[in-house]
Amino acid sequence: MIRKAFMMRLQPGGLAMYKKYHDEVWPELVAEIERQGIAKITIFENDPILFMYSEINDLESWNRLWHSEIHEKWGEIMNPYMEFNLEGLVDAKEVREIFHLQTKA
Repeated sequence: MIRKAFMMRLQPGGLAMYKKYHDEVWPELVAEIERQGIAKITIFENDPILFMYSEINDLESWNRLWHSEIHEKWGEIMNPYMEFNLEGLVDAKEVREIFHLQTKA
């Protein structure tokens, strides 16, 4: 399993609706996430920053999901709440893992 993490930035005032939609995530989107090999997704917030942690089966898992029809529909709903960079993409940056500890706890 590969661990990936990203930081993203929300629009001012976007957290409540962003969280609402994720609290009610579509079953068909969950099915697509699973189909593309994404085993876990956890999102943390420190408004306006989001930190997303995931465990994926292969390095192309996220690319396949982001280019799926259902994720494009999800993106149309999420876009008003997200900040975008100069290239018109969600303002997201990959975060590199520098330490991992797993205990028997």
